[in-house]
Amino acid sequence: MLPKSSIVSTKLNSIERKCSSNTLHLPPFSFVPHVNRLWLLLFIVSLQITILFMARYLPLHHRRTHFPSPEPDPCSSGRIYVYNLPPVFNQELLDKCDELNPWSSSCEALSNGGLGRKATGLYGVVPQELIPAWYWTDQFAMEIIYHNRILNHECRTMEPDSATAFYIPFYAGLAVGKYLWSNYSLKDRDRYCEMILKWVQDQPYWNASGGWDHFMTMGRITWDFRRSKNEDWGSNCIYMPGMRNITRLLIERNPWDYFDVGVPYPSGFHPRSDSDIFQWQNFVRNRRRKTLFCFAGAPRGAVKNDFRGLLLSQCKNASGLCRAVNCAGTRCSNGSSVILETFLDSDFCLQPRGDSFTRRSIFDCMIAGSIPVFFWHRSAYLQYQWFLPSESKSYSVFIHRDEVKTGRSIKNVLESYSREEVKKMREKVIEYIPKLVYAKPEKGLESIKDAFDVAIDGVLKRNKEHEQPGYKWRR
Repeated sequence: MLPKSSIVSTKLNSIERKCSSNTLHLPPFSFVPHVNRLWLLLFIVSLQITILFMARYLPLHHRRTHFPSPEPDPCSSGRIYVYNLPPVFNQELLDKCDELNPWSSSCEALSNGGLGRKATGLYGVVPQELIPAWYWTDQFAMEIIYHNRILNHECRTMEPDSATAFYIPFYAGLAVGKYLWSNYSLKDRDRYCEMILKWVQDQPYWNASGGWDHFMTMGRITWDFRRSKNEDWGSNCIYMPGMRNITRLLIERNPWDYFDVGVPYPSGFHPRSDSDIFQWQNFVRNRRRKTLFCFAGAPRGAVKNDFRGLLLSQCKNASGLCRAVNCAGTRCSNGSSVILETFLDSDFCLQPRGDSFTRRSIFDCMIAGSIPVFFWHRSAYLQYQWFLPSESKSYSVFIHRDEVKTGRSIKNVLESYSREEVKKMREKVIEYIPKLVYAKPEKGLESIKDAFDVAIDGVLKRNKEHEQPGYKWRR
């Protein structure tokens, strides 16, 4: 009898032989399909990795974008509806252009869509290829310029229900111009404004907002429309009840009236393209300037302690470092090659107040790349916030008028600036030139925003703010 351990070992050997025998009877290569599927899976994964790796190094133009990013909406701030006013408020005023000025015809000054007559006498003063971009534009022509541009604005809508802003193309400045002098009555001065407010207040879209989304251009200084007493100057248009909520674009604003917006005076340079802007900026940047400072203006002999006369005197005594252009009479009216060349040749230009706090000369000066010197804060700093740098010292010099009256030397102040400081300030002036000019094309420039674009963008932004609940100016 075998030991118990031997019996167990014999049984195990028997089982192993049976298992081995059974394995030999399985279908040959039964495991191959599983191996093939594994290799196929590995092949597919490796192929995908290879394709992704190679795609990273393909040129961009060979890549296909299946989901292009949507173009930004240029009218995201809103759309503008332009009222079709009766011709008496605009076109008839132009048709009677020889009656707008009590002294002479305004027809030539208001021609070419408000740009005026083509500039002459600029050969050798500006680059020859840019001469066609220059006009002797009237400083009061902005209403015509804005009207022509806004009719072609990309955000203009013909459907008033889709509009967020309503433009009233009333030529307020032209309408009141001839009535500001002579013996015209107060009724004459106020007539056109009363008529337009009566017309617009009959429109359903005015009644829907009370005028909050309406705006207009008034191509003169705000004080021509602010007669508070019968014996005062101008019309009382702005004080009429219907004007209360209308945004008003003016060449000079009342700094304490939210609804007044100061926009640049029209000047002589009207670029035809982005290229004109770049070429002009390079020209004024590289201009060799012969004098430290200049002043273009007429003395006011009838005014006691005439400040302009004081500036002319300082300029005369500046040992050849200042150039003066005496604008007595009409010598400087609507620009001239003498003034332009003076600004182009000077590092700084003196800008006292004019008949009011602002002057068209400020813009003629800066467009020429000259650095303005102010004596009143209200000449620019409280006027053109949308168009000028927020930091006044970055582009201008301020000397308080009282300091000049008590003998402070303007020459000494300006000589204290290093050449590097002057260069930096001039560069800031040059940077802002596009915002100070009105382009010639009715559709504007290709990619650069000019003064008109900045103004309209600002109006649309304000209207969007007005829609916010509890907006602080709504009343």
